[in-house]
Amino acid sequence: MQVIPVIDLKNGLVVHAKQGNRDDYAALKSELCKSSDIFDVVDAFRTLFRSPTIYIADLNAITRQGNNGALLATVLASFPNITFWIDGGYPLCNDNLIKFDNFMPVLGSESFHDENVSDIKKFNQNFILSLDYSSTGELGAKTLFSEQELWPENIIIMSLPKVGSNQGPDLDRLSTYRKQYRQRNIIAAGGIRDSEDLRTLEQIGIETALVATALHNGKISPDEIATNRQKNTPQAGYF
Repeated sequence: MQVIPVIDLKNGLVVHAKQGNRDDYAALKSELCKSSDIFDVVDAFRTLFRSPTIYIADLNAITRQGNNGALLATVLASFPNITFWIDGGYPLCNDNLIKFDNFMPVLGSESFHDENVSDIKKFNQNFILSLDYSSTGELGAKTLFSEQELWPENIIIMSLPKVGSNQGPDLDRLSTYRKQYRQRNIIAAGGIRDSEDLRTLEQIGIETALVATALHNGKISPDEIATNRQKNTPQAGYF
């Protein structure tokens, strides 16, 4: 299981995401670091979890209320050995990030509508797709959920009502995607509470998960991540 830490960024600060209610997101309070400064949070993930990849949601860009592009450019430049998956909405509000080798765009379905969904083709599948769900179902361009020729290898299944909810991941939906699209890497996002949830996800064939709250509250510890990483790393001489 690959655990990718999540950062939700709003108005220049890291915030605690909960169930997609973005207007109510408060500044992050974490056991890992003493501030909601993005550099402190990234550094905590880097030093404590040795995270090679971090996901960032630019909430201003996603909701079309400005963007944090300049700040994110400084982050990418400051941590060149970390690959940042960044959801900056669409059209991309942070084109200045494209020049960085450690930038990977995340394109979320909620940022598209059926009239512009074909624009995804110009990324030549060099992106992460996030299929976003609200409590009422699919968010954004409906055709994006069905037109598999537009999909890259990595697909995030983002269940916004589960985010920060302590309700557990959306196992039924994730299991359905895993069974139907075995050629894709299905990535769980939303509701992961602890290491037991990670083990359950592994049992249904999910190998990657986006996690925030369970890292910040200590329910998933650096030692658990290290043990899990070692377990999934081939030993020398083993083929």
